[in-house]
Amino acid sequence: MSTRHASATGLFGRVGSRAFLTAAWIVAATATAGSLYFSEILMLVPCELCWAQRIFAYPLVVVLGVAAWENRAAVVRSVLPLSVTGGVIAAYHSYIQATPSGGSCGVDGGCSSVQYQFVGLSIPNLALTAFVLITLGALAAWVAE
Repeated sequence: MSTRHASATGLFGRVGSRAFLTAAWIVAATATAGSLYFSEILMLVPCELCWAQRIFAYPLVVVLGVAAWENRAAVVRSVLPLSVTGGVIAAYHSYIQATPSGGSCGVDGGCSSVQYQFVGLSIPNLALTAFVLITLGALAAWVAE
């Protein structure tokens, strides 16, 4: 174990980076499938911020899938820019929904409308949760390496 990871004992050391990468990949794949379900099956029209979140979420399925397959924890350098930026957009979108006077996106302000809720969470709340879990999974994989 390298000096940088000398403290990576306990849960991180026992579980291993591949498990964390796989978990992050499962979250990314579920989020992608969910967004496609909302737009293609439920016919919900994504607003501008939803599209922006998708731009950062969809590549994570491929990036994390390959990294989990090859057990490459260094992928954190590629994952973090995508997951953190997507998370910031999702947090802003969640803020707009919580305080409709807080801002808008688009001419009609469609980002403030709540089209769907799952266990009390709106679509941007679900996206934010996914981005946070992906970020934590990638960081945990890096620590466990």
